[in-house]
Amino acid sequence: MAASGHAPTASEYIVHHLTHLTNKAQTSLLDFSVIRFDTMFFSILCGLVVVLTLHAAAKSATPGVPGRFQCFVEMLVEMVNEQAKGIVHNEVSRRFVAPLALTIFCWIVVMNAIDLLPVDWIPTIAHAMGFQYTRPLPTADLNATLGMSVGVLILMLYYNFKIKGVGGFISELFNAPFGHHPALWIPNFLLNVIEFVAKTVSLGMRLFGNMYAGELIFFLIALLGGAALATTFIGQVIVGLVWAIFHILIVLLQAFIFMMLTLVYIGQAHEGH
Repeated sequence: MAASGHAPTASEYIVHHLTHLTNKAQTSLLDFSVIRFDTMFFSILCGLVVVLTLHAAAKSATPGVPGRFQCFVEMLVEMVNEQAKGIVHNEVSRRFVAPLALTIFCWIVVMNAIDLLPVDWIPTIAHAMGFQYTRPLPTADLNATLGMSVGVLILMLYYNFKIKGVGGFISELFNAPFGHHPALWIPNFLLNVIEFVAKTVSLGMRLFGNMYAGELIFFLIALLGGAALATTFIGQVIVGLVWAIFHILIVLLQAFIFMMLTLVYIGQAHEGH
């Protein structure tokens, strides 16, 4: 992990853990040819875990007295379905949106939960396999969270066109919220574009910011374990345990917020100004 065989300093340790496994060194923020393999691998892995788990729950469901696993999944499905009913009033749209919201919630929870593992476990295993850098938390990568929010933006535009029609949606872009006067067309359009962009950026940035901050705090706590004092090591264990317990709330809350905002934005696409 250290460059010259010596023990890494605090800054070297953090920089190493914040570096992604990529296909090449990124030269600029606009270099879209850079692929972050660790983000892609762990996000896809978490997605497969969610899909296979929900599939197993559906396949093993029985009409009789449900087991603990089936009961838990049914409670989760009912919770998401109730939220979807209260926000997206179109029953046809809800047949797709409700399962989507459930998948989003579970997927983000599983990805966020990686942050609860000891910070050196996965990088150490990956280093032993020959990978110099590995950053396993996908939601602490802005590329991943913004990619998810862009997916929500595409759904927002899709349902705006589907529910209101091409002409109706374009008319709304130029005539709302200020009015139908031709002098207001450009301000209306610019304001609506800004609204769509702001929703997309804030949705991705909110998840990224919270998980990045939580990940960084875990790195700082891990640095306490490098001290020789026994009291420092005990302090690391206590502080790490307290932060991990608190971070469980963040893991669940951020997934719930992302899911709810997805429902709200799609629900707004079904409504006119």
